Amino acid sequence: MQFYVMTLFPEMIAQGLGHSMTARAAEKGLIRVEAVNIRDYTDNKNGRTDDYPYGGGAGMVMQCQPVWDCYQAILKRLEEEKPGRKRPRTLYMTPQGRPFDQKLAEELSREEELIFLCGHYEGVDERVLELMECEGVSIGDYVLTGGELPAMVMIDCISRLIPGVLGKDESALIESFHDGLLEYPQYSRPEEFMGRKVPEILLSGHHAKVEEWRRRQSIERTLKARPDLLEHAVLSRKEQKYLEELLEARRASSEHETRVQEEA
Repeated sequence: MQFYVMTLFPEMIAQGLGHSMTARAAEKGLIRVEAVNIRDYTDNKNGRTDDYPYGGGAGMVMQCQPVWDCYQAILKRLEEEKPGRKRPRTLYMTPQGRPFDQKLAEELSREEELIFLCGHYEGVDERVLELMECEGVSIGDYVLTGGELPAMVMIDCISRLIPGVLGKDESALIESFHDGLLEYPQYSRPEEFMGRKVPEILLSGHHAKVEEWRRRQSIERTLKARPDLLEHAVLSRKEQKYLEELLEARRASSEHETRVQEEA
């Protein structure tokens, strides 16, 4: 997969994704990440890519011309590499966009190329966003200085889903959120650390029981930390029954606490 990141700070992308898993995936030719400097395409002699907003207001707005010319340069290169290919999806990093989650990551991982537009200042001129048919995507309900960090988060997440990137293909399938549950707790050597022991079941060698324990742990963790995920979680009948038992125990505990408080 090819990732093109339109940015004013290409060094951030190179440094942020030039290590660990994404670097190894790039070395293997499984992904390619190219940071394209929008500033290289401005027709302003001083290298400016922003100007004051029409209608007044604080801050500056990224102008159409450098963003559009940068985008066209990427499309031209792609057309030269493979004539007739469809126009890649272009993602604009904005808190106003569609929330980025595992489902969207899986959807995007099936693309051949993706273009990321990283805004700065007060944003990007709306006209060029419309011309590029940008899809707004958000990694959270907060505001960052620019779109580079969200783009890197998304590229890291998407890359993990590309076959061959992880050591084992099943690794991406058993991590948090894949089936609507948080991941179970993990342990490694030594068997005991500061009085805390690895759960006996993990030392038993009984794979079926280990898997059952891990699934139950995932259900418990999700119920405790992200109960909202359980509505769409993929559970077997046995696991659904276990969840109902946990919920019943939680209700009973809550009612008991209420009675104790009332009696006090």
